[in-house]
Amino acid sequence: MGEEDKQESYDAVLRNICALIADETDPIAVMATVVCELHHGMSHFDWTGFYRVVEPGLLKVGPYQGGHGCLQIAFERGVCGAVARSCQTQLVPDVHAFPGHIACSSSTRSEIVVPVLSPAGNLIAVLDVDSDEPDSFDEIDRVNLETICCMVGRVEGEDHAA
Repeated sequence: MGEEDKQESYDAVLRNICALIADETDPIAVMATVVCELHHGMSHFDWTGFYRVVEPGLLKVGPYQGGHGCLQIAFERGVCGAVARSCQTQLVPDVHAFPGHIACSSSTRSEIVVPVLSPAGNLIAVLDVDSDEPDSFDEIDRVNLETICCMVGRVEGEDHAA
């Protein structure tokens, strides 16, 4: 997918997400809606989901689309754990080259994981997106997914500080 086509897809997804979650205050409903719109709106997404902070040092699978995901991930493990620890987006062009990558699906070749922070700056979840193609994610994905995760983080609800 070319850069212009990718950005046009994100623009359409963002418009849909904004319209659908405008008045929603339930974070799980927002996450489920975001995942659905992203997964079906972006052709290079094979698995799309949130892992929620449910206790200090532990992520549990939240709303997702695609095959089964890992049910829980400790902050010490994998790309999601690295993002949970650093609160910085990780773009992984080749998951097999990432030390400690968790293979929830053997078909995953590349991945992007974005933190979801509350307005107070606490980690509440991470958005995990996998692709079956190597090097599927770039700065266009990073910028747009970070924008979407900011929207998710502003939704009212219980804040599980990391």
